[in-house]
Amino acid sequence: MFIWLVNILLDTFPFLNAFQYISTRAGAAMFTSGLIVFIFSPSIINFFKKIQKNGQPIRIDGPKRHIIEKSGTPTMGGVIILLGVIISSLLWTDLSNRYIWVVGFVAILFGAIGFYDDYLKVSRISSNGLNSSYKILFQSIVSLIAVLFLMLTIENYEPVIFIPFFKDFTLNLGIFYLIFSCLVVIGSSNSVNLTDGLDGLAIMPVMIAVASFALITYLTGNIVFAEYLHIQYIPGTGELVIICSAVIGAGLGFLWYNAPPAMIFMGDTGSLSLGSIIGIIAVITKHELVLLIIGGLFVLEAISVIVQVISFRFTGKRVFRMAPLHHHFEQKGWSEPTVVIRFWIISLILALAGLLTLKLR
Repeated sequence: MFIWLVNILLDTFPFLNAFQYISTRAGAAMFTSGLIVFIFSPSIINFFKKIQKNGQPIRIDGPKRHIIEKSGTPTMGGVIILLGVIISSLLWTDLSNRYIWVVGFVAILFGAIGFYDDYLKVSRISSNGLNSSYKILFQSIVSLIAVLFLMLTIENYEPVIFIPFFKDFTLNLGIFYLIFSCLVVIGSSNSVNLTDGLDGLAIMPVMIAVASFALITYLTGNIVFAEYLHIQYIPGTGELVIICSAVIGAGLGFLWYNAPPAMIFMGDTGSLSLGSIIGIIAVITKHELVLLIIGGLFVLEAISVIVQVISFRFTGKRVFRMAPLHHHFEQKGWSEPTVVIRFWIISLILALAGLLTLKLR
């Protein structure tokens, strides 16, 4: 929106030319979203406390300490994050860019699915919300629409995946690329959701992953860097840096209130929407496999749940003391801040490893 105003006033106010640069608008987006979240969070938290009364229901099969320490904490904090990201993106992105609308479409609808899930949990006073089958169904529909739009509207769009560490080696999946891409978005969304189990645990790795993809979107959208690094050049993806920056700003503002002891949880509203943003950007930039490395922490959390379920179902034994993985370490005696900060470190290391694949080809 602001870029449209800049184009009108540029002849009169030449200094506005600075806002035509992605870097300037990215910085402005980060500051704007962070400020919105930081300022409005106290009022929204108080509002959620009043209407939710008992706060987010704590799972009874989880760590017993959580029932005592976290009861009464409101959820749906993802509303605050989305508010900052959406307003900031509308202000600072070039709204003629189709990728902006694709990411926004996915984020808002995944957030709506999460919001309904949170609403059911709070209204029923139960940790069980929307039926998992319905949740996956709705996520699949949203992902399918988004990926189909990309495949049908982008000229010379190829249904291929690029293999990290190789310059020219690709796999053409044909029609199966549609299924693969949807699985990336859904998997990313739900793995972030599984990670969101401790105060501040999910939001920092999300910011680290989004910051990594901010760099990737800029590089894939710049023909010089794309050719130098032997990655696919995708015109227009550079504009997604601004959405990534808005997410980082909103995440920083939210972390102020979500740091231990959390004043509010992001809930499925936040985790599903943020995870979907990472997933759809990975699909747009053709870095789906790199996401497995950058978002490795989320992958580990998801795998821990899958392994636990399969093992218990077929052998009656548990591999981990409790799943997801962060609860396993809690059960081993690690304090919550220790788990959170060590997982942050792991997330940063994996993100750096993922970014190294851009050069090591």
